[in-house]
Amino acid sequence: MQRTARLQVSGRVVAAAGEQAPADGERAMLIPMSDYAPAGEQSLTAAENLQLTVGCEFELNSVQPASGIVQVAPRLQRSVSIVSEQWDAPAGHHGYVDQYGNRCERFVLAAGDSRIAYEAQLVLAQPADVIMRDAGEVPVEQLPHEVLNFVMPSRFCLPDELGHEAWQRFGHLPAGWSRVQAIVDYVHGHLEFLPGASNPWTTAADAYRAGQGVCRDFAHLAISFCRALNIPARYVFGYIPAIGVPLPAEPMDFAAWFEAYLGGGWHTFDARNNRPRIGRVVVGRGRDAVDVALITSFGPLTLTGFEVRAEPTARPV
Repeated sequence: MQRTARLQVSGRVVAAAGEQAPADGERAMLIPMSDYAPAGEQSLTAAENLQLTVGCEFELNSVQPASGIVQVAPRLQRSVSIVSEQWDAPAGHHGYVDQYGNRCERFVLAAGDSRIAYEAQLVLAQPADVIMRDAGEVPVEQLPHEVLNFVMPSRFCLPDELGHEAWQRFGHLPAGWSRVQAIVDYVHGHLEFLPGASNPWTTAADAYRAGQGVCRDFAHLAISFCRALNIPARYVFGYIPAIGVPLPAEPMDFAAWFEAYLGGGWHTFDARNNRPRIGRVVVGRGRDAVDVALITSFGPLTLTGFEVRAEPTARPV
């Protein structure tokens, strides 16, 4: 997972890594991992609870007082219990929930060096992803009003620009879960994961032409292909611990994946990893990475240090 936090003088910072309030009625997503975890590394089943510690730390520098918005706290959802959480940060911060249901924290920072740290103890009641291969596509005319926004172009997801490629490559495939998985397989193979290969302004079309990117680019490209085929898709970012998989070579970072609307519900797909995972913790959802920036700064900020943590804190309970 490539570190992709970026800071700019003002406006929305685009960070790769972009849950639902308990009243939203979404279905829990579970994926049995027995067929996917490397031998000897399978430690949880879909039915077991998982205790996690998640968090991050930012070290920042500003030549003048600045304000900002940080989005790193887990979304509220039925399957995630927040046992405790704490901020270690300068005074003058408070939280709110944005229009997508993401938890955000507003800060006022003095000139000079600042440190913002967040940590939470969680219990995941349904820690594994789920595969529902029989989930079908919903005809456009039957899509709920609230999901239509996720078939439209957005700043980084360009179904209009990539529509020809999408229909040429995937239009002939059977509609439903298998077609979305075919998109994931293609994006996973087409893009080379290369740290530093993209920047906060790289679109899905840019990544497609370059053939390389970081996790946000994998998500943006897969979302663009889905939307071109009239399959609603939304960008997701959060924490993913290394459970049931080999430890990555690079330092832990936030991760980006996406959700497709199939069979009347939202389902998790991951073009970067292209495998079910245990312990995903959603921080933000939106149209693309614009809606779920790690840090939005209003004033000149420089990121001087960054760490992310996501790991089990105890055996399943």
